[in-house]
Amino acid sequence: MRMRLRILLSWILVSLIFQFGGYSLLNKQIQKIMGPTGTDSEPPITSQLKATIPGSDLTNIQVSYAKDYLAYSEDGTLKIFNLKKGNVVFEKKSPSATDQTLGVLKYQWLPDRNILLYFFAKKNPNEVTTVKVYPSKTIISTPTIESKTEDPNQAKIKPKEVPVEPRYEKHYGSPQLTELYSLELPNSDDDTTPDDQLHPFDPPSGSEEISKGGKIERFVVSTSTNLTYLTVMKDSTQQLMKIGIMKEVSVLNKPRELIDNMAISERYGTLYIDSKVGAIQQVVAIQYIEALKADKRLVISKNVNDRILGIRKGKVYIGEVKNDVLVKIKTTADLQVVKENPSLKTEWAGTIPLNKDTRSLIGVNGQIVVYDDQSAYVVTDGHLAEVKLHGDENHVSPDGAELIQLTKAGTSTRVEMQLFKT
Repeated sequence: MRMRLRILLSWILVSLIFQFGGYSLLNKQIQKIMGPTGTDSEPPITSQLKATIPGSDLTNIQVSYAKDYLAYSEDGTLKIFNLKKGNVVFEKKSPSATDQTLGVLKYQWLPDRNILLYFFAKKNPNEVTTVKVYPSKTIISTPTIESKTEDPNQAKIKPKEVPVEPRYEKHYGSPQLTELYSLELPNSDDDTTPDDQLHPFDPPSGSEEISKGGKIERFVVSTSTNLTYLTVMKDSTQQLMKIGIMKEVSVLNKPRELIDNMAISERYGTLYIDSKVGAIQQVVAIQYIEALKADKRLVISKNVNDRILGIRKGKVYIGEVKNDVLVKIKTTADLQVVKENPSLKTEWAGTIPLNKDTRSLIGVNGQIVVYDDQSAYVVTDGHLAEVKLHGDENHVSPDGAELIQLTKAGTSTRVEMQLFKT
């Protein structure tokens, strides 16, 4: 009897162990699917590659998430270069050889997969449309007697409708259309053709709405919410636009507002912007509130010298900039429900050049990288390190793990990828 009881208890214990393990595995998988996108918790992909790209006038160099593709623009054409195989696998040419406002306007790799988003402008084939307009029927009162009475002056008069011919009006739309595409690249060892997909706006007039805004300056994407934000400048007027989940377009900026920079939370899709309205300069968060069915603005910092640097691993990084010099780095929590005027923790203080010629990013290890083509400044755990860079042009990958060095060689460009060491 005791032996049977021991066997029964043993089987119960084994069953519980298997169940606990299964539940733990299932819970992890659900967290991967339901939780925020997981690039923060995954180690960065690194590779050491060398390649030669045909062409010496390459601009807007961007490396893919897996570090095996390079996107660049050459003579108005977007090109994707396979760094492993050493060949161009995709080209998107401009529809005009002379009009520089057409073709690929802006592009950006997604932070967690080898997909490139880009905006493409083309001429509007229906810029001028003719619309038939039907005016309301003209009613004219005429002495039409409906019934006879003894007194003719008391006869009822029925109004007579006189139809009017329709007229034709010309409606003028935007001279160009701006479209959103996604380009999905296969594994770099595969010869499969990249998947280039158009994402139509809803309604289609959203394409014209972006085009009318003017020049696209910058855009950011949240893969957790599928929201895209972009700033568009025309003359001296700037618009902040949002492209929603169903590709609907809305305008979010205040009148006379100028936005110098912006960053988006990968966890919650909250947009952080450097907002300037007149003399008032602030760091502002824009968050969609489901209960209100509207976007809400919250002030993060009223310090006129504060600028948004980026967001990583649950932290919002804000830099205090005076006379093109970064003098302080502060952080606050990246919350699901943003609080107005949160406390800011100072992570570092010192001096780093930060101007229109420098670029900045937040690495996966929380390091702040500010760099140009000659040198890089890296702040890690409150400590500053300066790194001298070589080559004609240098780029640091968005995760801060890889250095992409470009050197011109005649009509070609040599590319070398290596670990970014500080």
